[in-house]
Amino acid sequence: MEFSRIFEILKSPTRTTRFFKRVARDSRLWSSRKNFLDYYSHVVDSYAVNVCPDRAVGSDSHEHWLSIGRFQFDFLVTHGLQSKHRFLDIGCGNLRLGACVIPYLDELGYVGIDISPRIVTAALDTIRSFKLQNKLPRIFLVSETNYEFFPDNYFDVVNAHSVFSHLPAEEIEKVLREAYRVLKPGGWFDFTFKPGAKISDYLKEDFFFPEQFLLELATKCGYQPQPLKDWVYAQDKIRAIKPN
Repeated sequence: MEFSRIFEILKSPTRTTRFFKRVARDSRLWSSRKNFLDYYSHVVDSYAVNVCPDRAVGSDSHEHWLSIGRFQFDFLVTHGLQSKHRFLDIGCGNLRLGACVIPYLDELGYVGIDISPRIVTAALDTIRSFKLQNKLPRIFLVSETNYEFFPDNYFDVVNAHSVFSHLPAEEIEKVLREAYRVLKPGGWFDFTFKPGAKISDYLKEDFFFPEQFLLELATKCGYQPQPLKDWVYAQDKIRAIKPN
């Protein structure tokens, strides 16, 4: 973690208190976990239990949760998502995006995966409260970056919003490779990331990457990647296309 970021935090008493609470919690979680994903799933669970599921996926209020889901959905539709597509939502959370995508897609068109048991339970609550059952969405809890339970060349679109911003580079490469296998030729993988001048992290929860690094990594994994410059959000977005 960069010292300049710590210095800015310590100038604010409120932020300082939150910072040291997170340090204590993360140290406790790290001490009893076998790998990064095991650790981070418990971080998300902690947010979901002690705050709320909406906050655990990055929304300060339910209104914000609804607006960001709609924003993502509108962008996907204007950039090629069709109702007939099979859609994989990596890090689906409590269906902030899924609540909009599921009604739009055909039956069985939506699949969501997440590493947090509490968030997967919240996703099932969203299916019930938004009355999405008739579209038969499928939600899976995963404990590692291994999608072998999906067939090759199955999905038209893969999406990962605010996922790479919480993963180290080695885990991102695993996700890129697994997504490549399950994507149809000609399909695409949209993912967001927190841009930074160099690879860095904040408390092993928030990761920052240069755009060029992720473009090169996606190319290495077989994609034809391109930045989506008309995406206007706190994180940047890249579309990685699987060649025909």
